[in-house]
Amino acid sequence: MQQQLKEVFRSEMQKTIHLYKKMNWTLHFIIPHTKSHWWMLKVGFRKGNFKEVFGQVTRIIASILFSKIWVPSGNTGGTDVNPFKSIPIPDDLKFFLKKKT
Repeated sequence: MQQQLKEVFRSEMQKTIHLYKKMNWTLHFIIPHTKSHWWMLKVGFRKGNFKEVFGQVTRIIASILFSKIWVPSGNTGGTDVNPFKSIPIPDDLKFFLKKKT
C-alpha cells in the first residue's frame, strides 16, 4: 500500500506542476486563463488551503477583467507568487510563447 500511495501522490503532484506551468500558455486568452485558475481553485479546496482558495477566487475575477489588457509574463498564478509579478518564462515554453510576450 505504501508504494501505491507514493505513486498516486507523485502522479497528483505532477498534474499540479503541469497546471501551474500551463498557466503561461493561457495568460492572454480569457476563457483558458480563467479555466486554469478554476482548476487551481479546485486544487486549493482539495488541499484544504484556504489562502489558495481565496487567492484563486480573486484571480478568477481578475482573469476575466484583465486577460486581454495586461498580465505579468511568466506568472504561474499560484498564491505563492505576487499576482503583479513577472517571472522568467521557462526555457521549454519560450519558443511557444515568443509571439505573445
